[in-house]
Formats: sequence, structure tokens, C-alpha cells
Amino acid sequence: MADDAPKSAYELAMERLRRKDQEAGVVERPLTDEQKAAIAEARTVHDARVAEREILHRDALRKAKTHEEVAKLDNELAQDRDRLARDRDRKIAQIREGR
Repeated sequence: MADDAPKSAYELAMERLRRKDQEAGVVERPLTDEQKAAIAEARTVHDARVAEREILHRDALRKAKTHEEVAKLDNELAQDRDRLARDRDRKIAQIREGR
């Protein structure tokens, strides 16, 4: 009965991706409660580190005297955010793999 209902574009795309994964031999495993907790912890740690870095950035901006210093500080913040996001994503991937 539910199969007769029209599907959204999202549902159709997800079905195609699942089929593609099955054809490629990808096995879908649900996350354990421990993995979910570890992922949540990794995200919380990431958010805290980003917040800490932004506080330090604002303090440094108040001390900056030239536009070049501000641009350099903004660039450093962007690099740090990218690095922290990569660290978070790597950690989450390790958790999902069961390591």
C-alpha cells in the first residue's frame, strides 16, 4: 500500500544510491549506540575547539593594527576551521569503520 504512494525526488535518489551501493558490494551496517555516542562526542569536541579558536581570533582582531594583519588573522582562522573539520571527519570515519 505504501509503495503505491508517489515518491519524492529525495526518496527516488536515495533508492538509486542504495541500489548502486548494493551493486558495488557496499554493506549497510547500522551504527551501534557506542558509535553514535562517540560520533556525538567528536562533534562536541570539534564545536568546542572551533568556539575556542574564534574567541582567540576576536581577541587578536582587537589588537590588529593594519588591514594586512586582519587579513592574515582571517586566513589563519579559515585554515584552522578547515583543519578542525578534517580532524572531526577523519575521527567520525574511524568510528564508523569500527576502529
